[in-house]
Amino acid sequence: MVSMNANQIEALIGMLAVAGLFVIMFLPALIGMAHERRVDREIREAQDHAKEKEDQKSSSRSTVPSTATWYAEGRRSKKLVSS
Repeated sequence: MVSMNANQIEALIGMLAVAGLFVIMFLPALIGMAHERRVDREIREAQDHAKEKEDQKSSSRSTVPSTATWYAEGRRSKKLVSS
């Protein structure tokens, strides 16, 4: 069995105390970094969503009719004239 003398126990307690202080000091910073990354990701997703929505507006498209529409309207007008 391994036994520790008073100096070794004191050193162990000191090391654990220092490790505990490091955790207490750095834990809020790590939590803050994780929070910032989450907020940045949400902002980026919202901007991407807004950009997709902006690209889908009908007012941003050309108002010139497509060839199919032009062809169909032409055929309709010919039917009216010929009948």
